[in-house]
Amino acid sequence: MIIFDLSRLVSRAGRETPTGIDRVELAYAEHFLAGSEPLCFTMLTPLGRFGRLPRAAAEEYVRALAEVWRHSASSSQIRYPTQLARRLRAAALLRHERRPRTQLRSEAGRPVYLLVSHHHLEKRRIIARLKQKAQACFVCLIHDLIPIQFPEYALPGQDQKHRQRIETAAALADGVIVNSTVTRRTFEPYLTRAGRAPPVLVAPFGVDLPASMPARPPQPNSPYFVCVSTIEARKNHLLLLNLWRQLAEELGDRVPRLVLIGQRGWETENAVDMLERCPALRGVVVERSNLPDDEVVRLINEAQALLLPSFAEGFGFPLVEALALGVPVICSNLAALRENGGSVPEYLDPLDGIGWRAAVIDYSLPASPRRAAQIRRLAGWTAPRWEDHFAAVDALVAEVRAPAPIRLASRREPQIDGREPADVR
Repeated sequence: MIIFDLSRLVSRAGRETPTGIDRVELAYAEHFLAGSEPLCFTMLTPLGRFGRLPRAAAEEYVRALAEVWRHSASSSQIRYPTQLARRLRAAALLRHERRPRTQLRSEAGRPVYLLVSHHHLEKRRIIARLKQKAQACFVCLIHDLIPIQFPEYALPGQDQKHRQRIETAAALADGVIVNSTVTRRTFEPYLTRAGRAPPVLVAPFGVDLPASMPARPPQPNSPYFVCVSTIEARKNHLLLLNLWRQLAEELGDRVPRLVLIGQRGWETENAVDMLERCPALRGVVVERSNLPDDEVVRLINEAQALLLPSFAEGFGFPLVEALALGVPVICSNLAALRENGGSVPEYLDPLDGIGWRAAVIDYSLPASPRRAAQIRRLAGWTAPRWEDHFAAVDALVAEVRAPAPIRLASRREPQIDGREPADVR
């Protein structure tokens, strides 16, 4: 049986658009709902205990949330997941972990508790208690270690919280999924310090595109570029805004537009000041937020290129989505982006303003040689598929629930604060 943690996804009710982690958790929920593996859903309650969710209600919630995020939705459709989430929270409080324990143990096969977001991963004792009571394996997904590596781009205190998450995974996980070899390399030292060696699966995420894609349109008369990400310091929007202010002053009516797709994040005062108060950017830089996936796909599909000048990335969803659409990408020279984009995109230093300027000017031309060259390179690029991702994940799940799970023979299950998991109340 798979015990799938739906906590983060339930907390996202009411949001009109998903983040990258939201997309991943939704894809996982849909995968296991469509499969033959016995499945139950759980979530963490405010009381610090897990509650088992009614299968039909959880399935209805996943389906309703997917509809809102992927397609244009009415106000009533947007409100519906919020109503369902309230019911799920109430059910979790009534069906706390003491009640489903015997049910879980009676199911065929060893249960596998699966947490594919970072939600409450720092709560080590609570996760250890669930493992002990359900006699379950624990498999988690680590998306990145950016808050630890670059604390200046995270909220205050987030670096310590994320370190606790990573240390929990190193201490308790029977199997770990990561999205890139970059994430695996940064996680491995934590396993070494914990003295453990569970299997770590590198499995790139798939691309979620509409079933019927419009044909790639010809270059529009008014060319534009897109940047898809939350507006925050790590994403380096200031480079683009300063560049576009300069281009607007120099090119006048001939300046290409810049479409920023994403919500405003935290500590973005400088970027927001430019967006709201810079006269040169009015009508030239356009913000679009809370867009469903089909509208985002349309905007990317008609763009000259996708721009991604980030200082740090763990995977880079916009990059693989743009390339899957046949749209060129100009992005930062980061290991995670090179791993996914291969030799196709144009890679630039995120501080190289002159290089970004030259690339944008070239790509905006009707007969851009650099853009044409990247489109030719795209012919040899293959998009990652969710089918391949989940085939690897299913194999990992089978491996960790085998009768002899991977662990050091001389070690017992990790203790927490000097106590065994069973002693935690």
